[in-house]
Amino acid sequence: MNEVNKTLYIPLYGKSKVSRQGIILNDPSAERIWKEEAFPICGQSRSKWLAYNMAMRARVFDDWTDSMLKRSDDALVLHFGCGLDSRNMRVKTPCSEWVDCDLPDVIEIRRRYFQEDETYHMMALDASKPEQIGSLPDHDIAIVVLEGLSMYLTNSQVHDLLQALDEKYRKLHILMDVYTEFGVKASKYKNPVNDVGVTKLYGIDSIGRIIDGLRIRFVKEHSFTPDALVKELAPVDRLFFKMLFTGKLYRKIYRLYELEA
Repeated sequence: MNEVNKTLYIPLYGKSKVSRQGIILNDPSAERIWKEEAFPICGQSRSKWLAYNMAMRARVFDDWTDSMLKRSDDALVLHFGCGLDSRNMRVKTPCSEWVDCDLPDVIEIRRRYFQEDETYHMMALDASKPEQIGSLPDHDIAIVVLEGLSMYLTNSQVHDLLQALDEKYRKLHILMDVYTEFGVKASKYKNPVNDVGVTKLYGIDSIGRIIDGLRIRFVKEHSFTPDALVKELAPVDRLFFKMLFTGKLYRKIYRLYELEA
């Protein structure tokens, strides 16, 4: 497994840790998988503050996916860079089909823990190769989850991925987190992915440039740390977490964009 793939263990650890505490995210699958995988992460990756942040990010993506399915319960859900995430189990609103996509060695591990059925499937797919989008199921409406992925792709690769999706599906709902260029520069000095050997990340300062020429348009920016979730933390933790992850500096580093076509 390469360095980028190893980053999947960082959010897995965070989700399992927070789930055990009974706050923010109920994820017994993450607890079980983390215990069985026992991947040796260290340094910032084991920070409880990062665990809170990873769990909140996951919860925001969960809630958004659920809200999109309530609008279009016959939609196809595509989760790119799924890692060992159990969003397909956490989101309760049914869909016509859900496909979790990641690189082949990740999907190989994933198959140990998740079983396919009539509506749930797993697919080996490289998001940096837009020609592979054609192998995804045909559908009228696609809900696309791009969590923790764009920062490992160049701006051109992100554009090409979105273009391929734009050409394949009549209607798209997309949620995507991105680092800014400033965030990429800052990450050289303090980023948990460094703990697993990742040294190259990419930032997006203008989402407009990424979607230029596509049918896809910007809808709105979401918060990674909604007040309702921050309030689930203990009072002392809440104060420190707000200083780390809810101020203007954090937004200069990290953004969460909703797009649609």
